[in-house]
Amino acid sequence: VTITTRQLVSHLSGIRHYEKDITKVKEEKEKANRALKLTKSHQDKEQKAKEGKGTENTDCVKQKKEQDSETKTRNSKPGRNDKEFEQEEYYLKEKFESVIESLKIFKNDPLFFKPGDQFLYSTYGFTLLSAVVERASGQKFTDYMLKMFRDLDMLSTVLDDNEAMIYNRARCYIYNKKGRLVNAPYVDNSYKWAGGGFLSSVGDLLKFGNALLYSYQAGQFKNKNSNLLPGYLKPSTVAMMWTPVPKTEVSWDRDGKYAMAWAVVEKNQQYGCCRQQRHYASHTGGAVGASSVILILPEELDPEAVGTWPVAPPRGVIVTIICNMQSVSLNSTALKIAREFDREKQAR
Repeated sequence: VTITTRQLVSHLSGIRHYEKDITKVKEEKEKANRALKLTKSHQDKEQKAKEGKGTENTDCVKQKKEQDSETKTRNSKPGRNDKEFEQEEYYLKEKFESVIESLKIFKNDPLFFKPGDQFLYSTYGFTLLSAVVERASGQKFTDYMLKMFRDLDMLSTVLDDNEAMIYNRARCYIYNKKGRLVNAPYVDNSYKWAGGGFLSSVGDLLKFGNALLYSYQAGQFKNKNSNLLPGYLKPSTVAMMWTPVPKTEVSWDRDGKYAMAWAVVEKNQQYGCCRQQRHYASHTGGAVGASSVILILPEELDPEAVGTWPVAPPRGVIVTIICNMQSVSLNSTALKIAREFDREKQAR
């Protein structure tokens, strides 16, 4: 078969994740689908019960309150597998000198499906992707990424190297089987630099989000402001990265689809004065002893206002959260924060 880089970046390659047993993966997907159907059925019953009691469905204020109360349910991970971090490969301690060398972990394993047919989130797919970057650039993947972080002014973003002395590195925590908070075990992330091997800070992730949002919006301003510097990426590149890919899904946001290394929710509203979706891109992160999220909510720009002072890119809200604790769901919290800041900006 042929596996393309586009399939790798959208998790359509068929390469396994940490679970080697395809039967168990299918069972977990079926559980997730059943949980999603049950949740939708429960919401429909609640809605019918409210209508039977003469609920004032045309009241925008009440609809907004209902929307907020249901956010947690809609954005929660259906059929969440609490046993994910029991997979042995999360806790590898072997030191790999290159990403090419780390391919030996999975390179002889069978594909779970024909590339392009299905979606399966795969950290190892990104390990292979990092090997592609290494060969294409002619540099070690880690050197290539550190240079990019320097260009982006992300000077606190470094490799999660256990031997290095890293200023302000936080200690990570997990809950043990008795429910007590304990230090996270030692792991070596050299087998998955691209999929979860970097340390960063909230400030650096905000810079990263701003650079992407600036690149995304710069094309809308280029004819209005000749002094505008180009973005780090072309506007068309970011737009492509934030375009949902068919056959994909997102476990941490039911409204979203997976795009190219980002989860994306598209702008949508079916009924007046009812629930609406804003366009935003996000991604969560999970590792042994740590959780994170970055969410980018672009401002809906007025074409008439583009180019007039003080409007200039980036325009929108970026939220990032880093938590030194394992298995913390952060996407719905980030979305609530982004919406609060967005409403405040609109009120001004």
